[in-house]
Amino acid sequence: MPHVLRYYSGGGLFAGLFGNQQIVTIAKSQLGNEGGQKFWSWWGFTQREEWCACFVSWCAEQAGLLQNGAVPRFSYCPDGVDWFQAQGKWQAAGSIPAAGSIIFFDWDHDGVSDHVGIVESCDGTTVYTVEGNFGDAVEENSYTVQSTSIMGYGIVGTK
Repeated sequence: MPHVLRYYSGGGLFAGLFGNQQIVTIAKSQLGNEGGQKFWSWWGFTQREEWCACFVSWCAEQAGLLQNGAVPRFSYCPDGVDWFQAQGKWQAAGSIPAAGSIIFFDWDHDGVSDHVGIVESCDGTTVYTVEGNFGDAVEENSYTVQSTSIMGYGIVGTK
């Protein structure tokens, strides 16, 4: 299989196969994973940590997006927000995100992101997501575009 994988960015099994949808396809392939050990141990943690950002980073790595600088490797949600904002790749809450965008949440409305996921799609009124560490599992969810819990979006694209 290595002879096949060399043709795909990042070397991951799914990397390079699905264009802008590749991170979504990878995330969806993990639906049902419980406990997140695969993701927090990949990050380098030796015991369970809150793993939503580890999941997003793992998916980005599998899609070759860490390697090309389109998404940062982060385990703390505010670090992801800071990076996207510093890169000028931040999209405000209330706007229509593209599939593959990184969605940041602020559940307690204190201005600090406390959860992150991947936008699967948006139909103009509802944002559909794949999130790690939602009930300690990888799950699909949906929110209204105007949800006050959505802090904003990291726009995925190369530097």
